[in-house]
Amino acid sequence: MRIVYFGTPEFAASQLDAIVAAGHDVPVVVTAPDRPAGRGKQLHAPEVKECALRHGLPVLQPESLKDEAFVEQLRSYNADLFVVVAFRMLPEVVWSMPAKGTINLHASLLPQYRGAAPINHAIINGEKETGLTTFFLDKDIDTGAMIMQEKVAIGDNMTAGELHDTLMHLGNEVIVKTIKMIEEGKADARSQSSVIEKEKLTLKPAPKIFKEDCYIDWTKSGNDIHNFVRGLSPYPAAHAKIQNPEGEILDLKIFATELASKSIENAGAIRLKTDGKTSLEVVLRDSCIKIEEIQQAGKKPMKIAEFLRGTRVSEDWKLIC
Repeated sequence: MRIVYFGTPEFAASQLDAIVAAGHDVPVVVTAPDRPAGRGKQLHAPEVKECALRHGLPVLQPESLKDEAFVEQLRSYNADLFVVVAFRMLPEVVWSMPAKGTINLHASLLPQYRGAAPINHAIINGEKETGLTTFFLDKDIDTGAMIMQEKVAIGDNMTAGELHDTLMHLGNEVIVKTIKMIEEGKADARSQSSVIEKEKLTLKPAPKIFKEDCYIDWTKSGNDIHNFVRGLSPYPAAHAKIQNPEGEILDLKIFATELASKSIENAGAIRLKTDGKTSLEVVLRDSCIKIEEIQQAGKKPMKIAEFLRGTRVSEDWKLIC
């Protein structure tokens, strides 16, 4: 198969490796432009670009996917199939171009969790299972006919980062199998709307997550907060604000928590509980949750005992909900 590949982050680089290893002809790879990153704001190449260059593949980095010169260049490759993984939305003039269509690998069991952050939202919502779906692109985001799905269990303490890596490695197998099915004319795609109707599904979206979405609501249950923290760990990370008796506010990232108790004396009065040395807990309305890993602005992530050695938190400190 002659395949043009579209992708940007590490997740997509893994799938490109698998496609090349399977022996397909990839005449060009399309990815995002290099962007400034880090404190020095030096230009940083997307992981997919670095992967393509390791394989000696040409790379295109258009600012606009509707640019006429870019579209004509794509057409000149006469690809059988376009494959898209973790990339921006393609205009119809692009995704409708190849004879065998354009496919996408999505990190959820569609039609659930359509959107930019399916891994995060599945964990935040306390799902016990998710997976991968390959589907043909159409004019709406993540709505095309489904080709193949593989399921993955979500452990009670699994983080978004761990689930990302599990799905990334499984995706190598799924994308190659899907391409083979298309090549052999065996891709019997299912309409998502028919699945929604047949199973009477209430859809759960997976929109992009912004910083303002990352602050913990301490009025929620301990289980909901635990899921929220692991669903945002390690990136973009759950945020919390605490205030010392002098009025200084610390904005913290919280990477790991543990449900310490299902019931606790005086639960309901949301407050900090700490020995000031090795333990920092939050008493919630229904339970108590331990903070296990934390990061203060300008410092590295650290276990809670290390954090408390440098920041003398007491029970006089207040949580800002």
